[in-house]
Amino acid sequence: MKWIIVLVSVVLFSACASSSKTYGPDGREAYALDCSGTARTWGMCYDKAGEICQSKGYDTLTVNGEQGAAVAAHANQQSAGLYGSSLHFRTMTIACKQ
Repeated sequence: MKWIIVLVSVVLFSACASSSKTYGPDGREAYALDCSGTARTWGMCYDKAGEICQSKGYDTLTVNGEQGAAVAAHANQQSAGLYGSSLHFRTMTIACKQ
């Protein structure tokens, strides 16, 4: 029973995209987003980017991982399901528009 509680806790705490402040190649303030892992999807990265930049919008500077999955997940975030694609490494860098 304890094992199940630990497993559920890990999945719940790792389900959100993480972000850290950085700088883009043009010197603008940017954000590195990480959506890696079996419980995360590309849609979570796009949601996090929207949360960070809000109504200003954002420019996507880099996308690393399976690019086809990024486009599909962005178009229909529900299509990937709970576990996303089989890819476990997904990162992108965005900069908020001025």
